[in-house]
Amino acid sequence: MNFWDQNFSVDGFKYGTEPNAFLVQQAHRLPAGADVLVPGDGEGRNGVWLAQQGHHVTAMDGSSVGLEKARALAQERGVTIDTVLGDLADWAPIPGAFDAVVLTYVHLPPAIRQGAHRRLARGLRPGGWLVLECFHPLQLANSSGGPKDAAMLYSASLLREDFAGWLDEVEAWEGAVELAEGGGHQGQAHVTRWVGRRGAVGGTM
Repeated sequence: MNFWDQNFSVDGFKYGTEPNAFLVQQAHRLPAGADVLVPGDGEGRNGVWLAQQGHHVTAMDGSSVGLEKARALAQERGVTIDTVLGDLADWAPIPGAFDAVVLTYVHLPPAIRQGAHRRLARGLRPGGWLVLECFHPLQLANSSGGPKDAAMLYSASLLREDFAGWLDEVEAWEGAVELAEGGGHQGQAHVTRWVGRRGAVGGTM
């Protein structure tokens, strides 16, 4: 059993069942009935919420336990989502298949991070949106969640480099927030919030 399967095998939902606050704030950007990819969706709180808004959701994760709980949550909420089991180290969406990609606290090691980010950007249609929230390196001073390895925490400047040539930056912010996302994210946190949009002509891999 992998790390995330163990994490999600507990009773209840580690990060709760309510959507990420930044995603809710940014959801107005999405067209009606959008095709949305949610990599690292875990137990499905964000993907299921997006499906409740009328979007067509593909929830991708490396944990079969998390995806099983995501499907159960969707059924409980009266919606359907597509689920894909995969590893962002090598998984890639079909190019141009999605109107939006939502990345919420998906922290990847440096060896695979930039390649994974660019493959996800390639999955966007022209005009498609990427909405991302993650822990900033200053999060190491807090106990509200996230990796304890600075190399897996992202600043806005790091994200700009990762998506350069692929996405135009629309919004970037770094700062302190108060998290209340289940037992996994509770309390004062330092986060990076980033929104990018794919232009009419994207980059090349």
